[in-house]
Amino acid sequence: MTILAAIRREERKLEKQLGKLNHQLSGVRAAAKALGHSAHKEISVAKKRVLSAAGRAAIVKAAKKRWAKVRRQAKKVTR
Repeated sequence: MTILAAIRREERKLEKQLGKLNHQLSGVRAAAKALGHSAHKEISVAKKRVLSAAGRAAIVKAAKKRWAKVRRQAKKVTR
């Protein structure tokens, strides 16, 4: 008999949770309805950014310059 009582208690607990969730769901739906069509807008995918050849070349040149500086500093330290 205790198993049946435990099942009934669990059923009541789940029914109570279901009621709370339905209440929250109705609140969310009311908020979405109040916002109107703005709640239905889809998120747009960001366009892929394209780097020009000149821009890429400038980045490569700057990186090489930075690494050359690091190598010069390393040579001074090792001497």
